[in-house]
Amino acid sequence: MPERLDWPDHLWTDPDGGSILLHGVLPTVVYPRAMRPRGNWHALALLESAEVVDMWVQEEKDEVESPGVNLAHGLISGGSFGIYLDEITLLEDVTSGRFPDPEPRRLHRNAERHDRPIYFVEPTADDEQWFEHLTNEAKAASHWKKLLGLISLGGKWRKRVKKNIFLAQKPPKGISPNFGSASVLSATWWDLNEWLVGEKIVEARDLRYAERLRGSLADLRKTHGDDAVLLLPLFLAQRNAILEALEALPVPEEITSNPTDTGQTEEE
Repeated sequence: MPERLDWPDHLWTDPDGGSILLHGVLPTVVYPRAMRPRGNWHALALLESAEVVDMWVQEEKDEVESPGVNLAHGLISGGSFGIYLDEITLLEDVTSGRFPDPEPRRLHRNAERHDRPIYFVEPTADDEQWFEHLTNEAKAASHWKKLLGLISLGGKWRKRVKKNIFLAQKPPKGISPNFGSASVLSATWWDLNEWLVGEKIVEARDLRYAERLRGSLADLRKTHGDDAVLLLPLFLAQRNAILEALEALPVPEEITSNPTDTGQTEEE
């Protein structure tokens, strides 16, 4: 298992054949070319539902009409994401606060441009098991203890930053060291999100993701055999939890690719 905030991409090999390339990203951060995925990949997996594409397109339209409007909304929204945006946009040499989320969107557009399959791993709301999961998430997040804990969110943020700073890794050669600070902020935001939901619900979610990721890879093997490579961009701080879920080898859930066409397929 890699260090939690290690920068190199991690290749997980499925015993049934094929592999998943886990590429850690930081929310709203634009990666320099040197940090983008290298090597060949045959399809893209996103830990999102297909509806995320509509959201991305709308954010792009909003940015054209009023540059920076999505960042402004994020900053005033409060919560841990608001704190994250406020702090990460102060880092020099880190292009951040960009909407839609730059790296997943760029890879999505790249997949469309090259006619690569796209797998949306998050089930739709009409999936009974997933609907139950979303209900459990909402109940956990709205529990009075969690709501009370949000009063001291600033203190929780500072304590978590102090803990995560020891996990920071040196960025790749030629990349600003401030990317290490950015990874700490990203991990802190992610940790507070997970705290709000609770460990058991998080583990159940990640296991379902792993089932559907293995199912995506199984579908991809029909075309590319054991050489199939599925690219999975996900939050850097989230990577090891997904790796642990994959290592548990849950039974693959059948899933097929769902390419979309936004009419904007050039690679950024």
